[in-house]
Amino acid sequence: MPVSRFPFVSRRDFLAGTAAGAAALGVGGSLRPARAAQPLKVGLLLPLSGSLAREGQSCKRGADVTPALMADLGMPVQLMIADTETNLDTARTRAEKLIADGAEVLIGAFESAQTLAVAQVCEQRGVPLVINIAAAPNITEQGFKTVFRNFPTAPRLVTEGLALMKEMFKTSGTTPSKAVFMHNNDTFGTAMAGAVGKLFPTLEMPFPIVETISYDGAARDLAVEVGKAKATGADLLILVAHGEDSIKVIREMVKQRFEPKAVVSPGSPGMYEVQFYKTLGKYADYSLTNLPWINPHTKMSQALLTAFGKAYPDALFEMNVGFTFEAILIAADAARRAGSTNPKALLDVLPTTNIADHVMIGGPIVFDAKGQNTNTRSATIQNFGGRPKVVFPAEAAEARVVFPAPGWQQRG
Repeated sequence: MPVSRFPFVSRRDFLAGTAAGAAALGVGGSLRPARAAQPLKVGLLLPLSGSLAREGQSCKRGADVTPALMADLGMPVQLMIADTETNLDTARTRAEKLIADGAEVLIGAFESAQTLAVAQVCEQRGVPLVINIAAAPNITEQGFKTVFRNFPTAPRLVTEGLALMKEMFKTSGTTPSKAVFMHNNDTFGTAMAGAVGKLFPTLEMPFPIVETISYDGAARDLAVEVGKAKATGADLLILVAHGEDSIKVIREMVKQRFEPKAVVSPGSPGMYEVQFYKTLGKYADYSLTNLPWINPHTKMSQALLTAFGKAYPDALFEMNVGFTFEAILIAADAARRAGSTNPKALLDVLPTTNIADHVMIGGPIVFDAKGQNTNTRSATIQNFGGRPKVVFPAEAAEARVVFPAPGWQQRG
C-alpha cells in the first residue's frame, strides 16, 4: 500500500471528472475532442543524484505516472528526463542538450539556483520553462517571458507558514514564549531566511525570534548549532532544512535533550520524507511543516494516488509528486489549447492558463504578468506514525493537531 491512501478512484472516474467540458480543466474554452497528432516532448530536469537526489527521485516518481493520465485526457506527452546532479553548471548544460534533442518545453529543476540557470537558457532559446518546485523570488523578478512558476515564492511560503502557526496556537490554546530560527545556508535557505527577517516583524507574531542560526547542510554534524539553539531557552524551533540536515538536527536535539514545544518548518522539505521517518522512527512524529500540499479530497488527486500507489506502493505520495504532475499538466494543457507542440505556440497560450481541477490545495492555476501562480495555498501537515497528515486548513484536514508535542522520551 502507498504511504498515504485516499479513497479509490478508477481511471474511468478520473476521466469523467476531468474531461466533461472546459469547466473540468478550468481552461475557459471547449476541450478539443481529438488527440494531438504527436506527443508534446517534455524535458524534465531534476537532481537525481547529489545532495538533493532524494527529492529529485520523488519528483521523478510523480512524473513517471503522469503520461498515462495525460494520454487518457487526450493530451499525450513524451518525457525526456535529465539529471542535474545537484549542480548548477550541469543543470545549464543538460537544459541546452534537452532543447538540442528536441524538447519543446522544459520542466524543473527543484533547486532555485539550478532553476534560475535553466530559466536563462530557456529565455535565450525561446523555449518555455514550467517550474515545478523552486521558491527563490528573484526567478520571476528577472523579466523572463518564457518562465511560468506553479510554486509559491519564499516570502509567500513564510507569510502563510507563520499565519498557520498562529492558527495552530489559537486552536491548541498554547502559545510559545520565544522561538529560535535555524536554516540551511544554501540558496533556498538563504532566501527563506531573508523572507523571515523581513516579514516576521510585520505579522504580529505572538513571540519573538531570539536568535537566527545558519548552518552548512553538508556538515558532518550540527552539534554546535543545536547547542546554540538550546542555549537560547526557546520553546519553539523554526527550521528550514532539506532531507539529510533535518535528520541531523532532530538526532542532535534528542541527544542534547532539547525539547521545545514543537519543531515547525515555515515551508521546506525534509521532515515529511520517507527517509526522515525510517531513520528517526518515533522521533519523527509530531514535527510540523507548513507548505503547499496535495488536497486529499479532489478526484484528480485520488486518481493520481491510485496510479502512484500501483507503481510505487512503498513510496510517499507528497508535495514533490503533486507539483511535478501539475507542471506536466500545465504544459500538456497549453499544447492542447494551442493545437500545437511548437515552443512559440506554447508561449502564446501559457499566459492564459486557467486550470481549476488540479491536485494541490489552492485556487485555479493561473499566471500573473511575471509568470507566477499566485493562487497556491499552504497547509499544515503533522507527522503521525510515519506519515504526514493535513491538520490545517479545516476543509482539507485529515487529523487534529497535537501541540505541544510530547517529549522525546514520552513517545511510544
